[in-house]
Amino acid sequence: MTPPEKHRRQPARPADLRRRSALAGEAAAASAEVETALSTPADPTSAAFFDVDNTVMQGASIFHLARGLYRRQFFTTRDIADAVYKQAYFRIRGVEDPEHIAQTRSSALSFIAGHTVAELEELGEEIFDEAMAHRIWPGTRALAQMHLDQGQRVWLVTAAPIEIASIIARRLGLTGAMGTVAEHVDGVYTGQLVGDLLHGPAKAEAIKSLAAREGLDLSHCSAYSDSYNDLPMLGLVGDPVAINPDPQLRSHARQHGWRVRDYRTGRKAARIGVLSGAVAGALAGGVAAGVSARRRHH
Repeated sequence: MTPPEKHRRQPARPADLRRRSALAGEAAAASAEVETALSTPADPTSAAFFDVDNTVMQGASIFHLARGLYRRQFFTTRDIADAVYKQAYFRIRGVEDPEHIAQTRSSALSFIAGHTVAELEELGEEIFDEAMAHRIWPGTRALAQMHLDQGQRVWLVTAAPIEIASIIARRLGLTGAMGTVAEHVDGVYTGQLVGDLLHGPAKAEAIKSLAAREGLDLSHCSAYSDSYNDLPMLGLVGDPVAINPDPQLRSHARQHGWRVRDYRTGRKAARIGVLSGAVAGALAGGVAAGVSARRRHH
C-alpha cells in the first residue's frame, strides 16, 4: 500500500470500529447458551445482565484463566508476567484501562491458537474450580438468584472468551452467557476474533441482538456492572445498577439516581491490602516463573 492510499483510508477507522463492535455483539448473542432456560419465565420480557470482572468475580476472569493455562504450559513466562502486571493494576486502581483490557484479552486469545475448543472447555472447568469459584462475590450471586427466583432470565455479558463465560454461567445456575467469540475452524482456534472484544459498545450490541431474538423489553430489564466503560450496556435498561463501582461509575450512578451496591468491606484498608498483596503476588509469581524457567533451561 502506498503512503497516499494509507492516508486516504484513515478516516474510515471509526466506522470500522463500530462495525467490529456490532459484529462482536451479534456473534456473542448468537453464541449465548440458553439450554438452562427451558421453561417459560414468569415475565418473558424481562431479564438481567451481569458484567463478570469485579462485578460477579473479584479480579479479572481472563487473568485467572491465563494463569491456569500457563500452569499447563500454554505460553511463556514473559506472557504471564505481563498479565500479572495488568491484574495488579486492575485490582489496585479498581478501574479498567481499555488499553490493558485489549492487550490482555487479545493476547490471551492468541495464546490458544492451534488448540481445540474441546480442550479449552475441559481445562476451563478445571480452572474454574481451582481459581474462580471462591472469588465469586456472594452479594452479586444473591442478586442474580433473586432475578432467577422471580422467573427472569439472567445472562453474563463479558469480554472474557465465551467458553469460560459459559462455564461460569452454568456453574452459577444462570441462563447463559455472552462473551468474546474467538474464531475457530473445524474446532481449532485460529487466534483471531470474530469482530472485536465484547467490551463497551459491543456489550450493548450483544444485548440488543439478544433482546430482539428473545422478545425482551429492555425497559423491564436490569444490568449490573462495576465499570464506567459499561455505560452503553447500563444505559440500555430500565434498571441499571452499579456494583463495586469505580469512581467514575459511582459518581454517574449518584447523579442519575441509580442503585449502588458495594460488597467490598473496608474499601480504603482493602486497597492498601490489595496493593501489598498485588506486589507480593507479583514478586512471588516472578520468583516462581524464574524457577520454572531455570528448570526448563537445565
